[in-house]
Amino acid sequence: MQSYLVTVVAALAAAAIALLLVEVVHRVTRRLGRRSLLMTELTEHSHRPFQVAGTVLAVQLAVRFSTLYAVGSPWRQVVLHILVLGLIAAASWLVASLLVVIEDTALAKFRVDVPNNRHVRRVRTQVVLLRRLTIAVIVVLAVGVMLMTFPAVRGIGAGVLTSAGVFGVVAALAAQSLLGNVFAGLQLAFSDAVRLDDVVVVEGEWGRIEELTLSYVVVQIWDDRRLILPTSYFTSTPFENWTRTEAAVLGTAEFDVDWSIPVQAMREELRRLVESSELWDGRVCVLQVTDATGGMVKVRALVSAADAGSLWDLRCLVREHLVAWVRDHRPTALPRMRAEVGDATGALPWQAVQPRRPVRRLADTDVPDDARVFGGSDDGEARSEVFVGREEHADARH
Repeated sequence: MQSYLVTVVAALAAAAIALLLVEVVHRVTRRLGRRSLLMTELTEHSHRPFQVAGTVLAVQLAVRFSTLYAVGSPWRQVVLHILVLGLIAAASWLVASLLVVIEDTALAKFRVDVPNNRHVRRVRTQVVLLRRLTIAVIVVLAVGVMLMTFPAVRGIGAGVLTSAGVFGVVAALAAQSLLGNVFAGLQLAFSDAVRLDDVVVVEGEWGRIEELTLSYVVVQIWDDRRLILPTSYFTSTPFENWTRTEAAVLGTAEFDVDWSIPVQAMREELRRLVESSELWDGRVCVLQVTDATGGMVKVRALVSAADAGSLWDLRCLVREHLVAWVRDHRPTALPRMRAEVGDATGALPWQAVQPRRPVRRLADTDVPDDARVFGGSDDGEARSEVFVGREEHADARH
């Protein structure tokens, strides 16, 4: 009985000493963390696993050396075995936390609150997915080491730890949808097809990539709903990525109006509107007649903005303003259905209505920049080269 009491006292004393030492290290690290980001991350993420691992290790050593009188006893073997399993789990937790600290310290150097953050978002996406993968590998290795402590299943544990065993397990599970999504997540991270904070259109919904894991992707819809999709969706289904190369995007607002619409006056009104709005990024402002069938004229306003959110608001603003402008200043251009009765040689009534202010008439060869999408401005010239080709574009000019 006295020997058992000595073992209990030794275990408690070892645990107390370990906790005291860990607390001292924690306080020193926290004080140094005021000047070092790495130390700060260590105090936040690694304190608890370090505390558990140190305590379990101290208790295991105390029990081992204080129970020499019971060598070969079944209870001693069971207690030491449990402590070894706990030590393996705690050590795995500690290693995983240290990897998280290293990754967070590396990510802190990349800021996402800047306008051109495409490269930063790509790096963050890859690091986050690698973090999840490394944690999964650590768990597998820990389970393998634990299995090796059981004589009956030691062969299974050794097989998990060997490269052939790991490859066999992965290959066997690769056909399953879960690991298929894991591989798809890694493919997304390193193919640069989609990144965190990318603006995408999936399943007819417009949103932002909020979370990207090894098995699923969370898309934050514009109205704060969440669309959760498996990562394999983005490798097998076409989707729109509005910010793959840059955040700036183009958008349209279309109007069905009467043939009497003064296009140049409407074009000038669009230009005046966007130049007075902070939503416009100054790149593209074009108004064109894209169709003239069915008794009405389809007019399309093409504008640009620095990001998808600003573009949405700008398109709504263009619609509201031009609808009001047509209604108040060009009421004869509102959509209508005509029926002509009698001789068509006379002047139609709508032709007698003159605009309230003179409209500048352009020469036949004088085409303004805001009447062309693929030409005129520098941005239009660049777009023309992308969609037409440099040689074809040069031939078209001659």
